[in-house]
Amino acid sequence: MGGKNNSAKRKGKKSGKPQRDQAGAGSSAGNDFRRADFTGSQVLGHGTMNTYLQQYAPVPTALDALPPPPVGFTGREDDLAYILGVLDPDRTGEGPAVAVLSGWGGVGKTTLAYAAGHAAQKHGWFTGVLLVDLHGYDPQPAQAEEALEALLRSLGVPHEHLPPPGAGREALYRSQLNARQEKGQRLLVVADNASAIAQVQPLVPPGHHGMLVTSRHRLTGLGRMRTVNRLQPEDAIALLDAALKNNDPDDPRVGEDPAAAERLASACGYLPLALQITAALLAQDPGQPLSERADALGGTDGILDGLDDGERSLRTMFDQSLERLTPQEQDLFRLLALNPGPDISTPAAAVLVEQPQPATERLLARLAASHLIERTPAVRGRWQMHDLLRAYAHEQAAATMDRGRAPRRRYDQARDRLIHYYIQHAQAADTHLDPPGSPVSARFTDREQALEWFDAERENLMATAHTTPQAGLDLSFALGSYLQWRRHLQDNVVVNALALDACTKLKDNLNRAGVWSNLGFALQELRRFDDALHALETSRDLYQQTGNTNGEATAWNNLGTTLKDLRRFDDALHALETARNLHQQSGNTHGEASAWNNLGTALQELRRFDDALHAHQTSRNLHQQTGNTHREASAWNNLGTTLKDLRRFDDALHAHQTSRDLYQQTGDTHGEASAWNNLGNALQELRRFDDALHAHQTSRDLHQQTGDTNGEAVAWNNLGTAYRGLGRVDEAVVAGKQAAAMLAAERDWFRAGEAWGELATTLTAAGADTAQVREAWEQSAQAYTQAGADEEAAASREHANNTENVEAQVSTVMDLPEKDAAAESG
Repeated sequence: MGGKNNSAKRKGKKSGKPQRDQAGAGSSAGNDFRRADFTGSQVLGHGTMNTYLQQYAPVPTALDALPPPPVGFTGREDDLAYILGVLDPDRTGEGPAVAVLSGWGGVGKTTLAYAAGHAAQKHGWFTGVLLVDLHGYDPQPAQAEEALEALLRSLGVPHEHLPPPGAGREALYRSQLNARQEKGQRLLVVADNASAIAQVQPLVPPGHHGMLVTSRHRLTGLGRMRTVNRLQPEDAIALLDAALKNNDPDDPRVGEDPAAAERLASACGYLPLALQITAALLAQDPGQPLSERADALGGTDGILDGLDDGERSLRTMFDQSLERLTPQEQDLFRLLALNPGPDISTPAAAVLVEQPQPATERLLARLAASHLIERTPAVRGRWQMHDLLRAYAHEQAAATMDRGRAPRRRYDQARDRLIHYYIQHAQAADTHLDPPGSPVSARFTDREQALEWFDAERENLMATAHTTPQAGLDLSFALGSYLQWRRHLQDNVVVNALALDACTKLKDNLNRAGVWSNLGFALQELRRFDDALHALETSRDLYQQTGNTNGEATAWNNLGTTLKDLRRFDDALHALETARNLHQQSGNTHGEASAWNNLGTALQELRRFDDALHAHQTSRNLHQQTGNTHREASAWNNLGTTLKDLRRFDDALHAHQTSRDLYQQTGDTHGEASAWNNLGNALQELRRFDDALHAHQTSRDLHQQTGDTNGEAVAWNNLGTAYRGLGRVDEAVVAGKQAAAMLAAERDWFRAGEAWGELATTLTAAGADTAQVREAWEQSAQAYTQAGADEEAAASREHANNTENVEAQVSTVMDLPEKDAAAESG
C-alpha cells in the first residue's frame, strides 16, 4: 500500500512524487522543464501580505515563486540535508512534512528557507510554492486570519467567496489544499518571520503538502525543529568575499589579506546579516583595507554602530526581538550583561535577579526560546550569549542605569551580589582541596564536586578577579590550589599579579607576603625561575618582618625548590633544611612533610642517596600519619627515583606503582603522568622494555591532556630509550628528536642536554654517519652550557671528539637483551 502509484486523483496520497492532472500527462517523469512554455503562467494574489502562488500553464513547476538566495549563500549543507529530509515525499516516519527553522535575528533563517525551497523544486517535489511574511517582530504582526485571507486569494478564491475570520476561513483553506492534492499537486507553504504559534497553526497544510516556518522563537508542536546557528569561519569568509565581488568582481581585498578577513568575520560573529552589512559598507569605501574595518569592529564599545549600513541594522533587529519579551524577561536579559564571564549558571542568574531558582530558570528558558541566549551545550543548567548580543545587552544595561540613581543603584547591587556569590563559592570549594583534617564547607559534598564547580566557573572566576581589587585579592587565595591542581599555570600567575596590585591599592600589607609567596610558586611552575626566586625571597623577607614563622617556612620551602631548579643545590639544601626546622618549631606536620620531600630531591641531586632515602621515607610516613593521600603519592614517587639510583629496582617499581595508584585515587592526572614516567624508567632498568614502552606512552598522553609540555618532552625522551632497548632504533631516533626539540623550546637546557646525549647514543646504535652523531653530541654540550652544567658539557664535547670510532661505540651502546642475557649466564 505504501508503494508509488501513477494513477490520477488518488485521494489521501502521502508519499511519492507529486502527480500532474490530465493536462500535464505528457510531461517527463524527471520534471525537466527546460523546454516548458510559461506563456500562460501568472501570479495570483498580491496585497499587503506579500503572499505568492505560482500557477502554471500546461507543464511548469514553481521555479520563480521564491526569491533567489543572496549572493554568497554557503555553509548550510547539513541544514539543507535535514530540511530536505523533512520535505522529501518519500520520507520515512510519521508526522507532517513541516520544518521549523529557529535562530536569532540575522542568522540566515529566511535565506536558508529559500535555498531549501529551491532545492526541493529541483527534486521535483512540489508543483507550487506559497510564500507569506508574517512580520512577527514588527510593531503590528500579521494575524492568522489575515494570512489565511491572502493565501486563499492566492489560491484563486474570489473575494466575495471568502468566509469571515474564524473557523470557516481555515476550513476553506484546507479544502482548497485537499482539492489540489486530489489533482496530484503538492504545494510548499513558506511562513516566514513568525513570532507565535497562533500565527502559524492555522496555516499548516493538510495531507502531503509541505511547510517551512522561520522564527526567532522555538515554536514547538508544529513540526520538526531545526536551530540555525552562525556560520563556520571559512564559510563566513567565503560569504564576505562573494558579497564584495557581487559589487565589484575585481575586489581583491579578501584574497590579499586573508588574516584581516578572518578577523573581520570573527568581529561579525560569523553572522550572515552582519557580514552582508559589512560588505555593503566596504563596497561604499573601496579603498578601505579589511584590517582597518576589522580594527573598527574589534572593540566591544560601539560595535553595533559599525553594523548599520543605513538600510539594515543589527541593533534594530535585536530591538525587535527584545520588544517581544515580557518586562521580567527584558530585565533579566539586561542583568545578564553584568556577568563578567562568558556564561552563567542558573544559581548565579538567580542571585542577579534576586529570584528563586525555579522562577529564574523559567525566565532563562524563555530567553533561550527567543534565541537571545542559548543553553551551554556541554553542561546542563548553564547559559551563554553570542558576543554581538552581549554587546547589545551591555548597551541596554548602560541605558537603563543612565535613567537615574535608583536603577543604577539596583544594577550596582546586582553586580555586587554576583561578585560576592562567586567569591563565597570559590572559598567554600577551596576548603575541599586543603590537607586532610582541615574544616570543609558544607556547600559541596566532596572534593570531586568542588572541582567540578571550579571547572565550570573558572572563566567566570578569572573575569571576576578583574572586577575589583578586593575580588582579585580574595580570589587569588581561593583559586591557587585549584589552578595548580588543574595545571592552569598562567591563570595562577595572572590572578596573583592582580592580587599583588590589589594589595597596593588597598594598602593591605598583611596579605602581601602571602601573595608574593603564591606568585613565586606559580612562576616556578611556569619555569620562570629567576622571577620566582625574586618573588619568594621578597615573601620570605616580609614574613620575617612580621614574625609569621609558618609563612616564612612555606616561603623557604618554595625557595628551596626554585634554587634546586636553578641547579644551586647547596643553597637549595640550606633553604629546605630551614623550612623543615621552622615547620617543626611551629608544629605544622603537613608543612614539615612537604619540606622533607623537597629536601630529599635536593639530596638526590647532590648524589647523597642514602640521606635522600631517609628524607623521602620520613615524608611518606608523615603524610600517612596525617592522612594526606595526595602528598603521600608525591613522596612515594620521589622515593622510587631514589631507590632506582640505589639500584634497588624492584623496590623502585613498587614505589612508583603505589604512587601511580594513589594519584589515580585522588584524581591528579598530572601526578599520575609523572608516576607513569618514573615507573617506565624502573621497568627499563629491569629490562622489561615492552612494559616500559607502555608506561612512557601513557605518561606522554596524560601530560598532553594536562598541557604539561615539559613533562611530555621528558616522556618522549624516555620513550626513545625504551625503543632503543627493544632494538627499534628508527623509532627511538624519532622520539629522541621530538624530546630534544620540545625541551629546547621550553628552555629546559639541562634536560635538553640529556635528550641530545640520548639521541647521539641512539644514532650511534642506528649506524648513523659520524657527522650526525657528532652534531647531536655538540648540541648536547651547547644545551648543558646554557644550563650552567659545565661538567656535563665537557663530557658531551669529549663524546663529540670521539665519534670517529663509531664501530667501537656500537658494541657498548646497543645494549640488546640477548647480549645481557649472555653476560649474566657467563
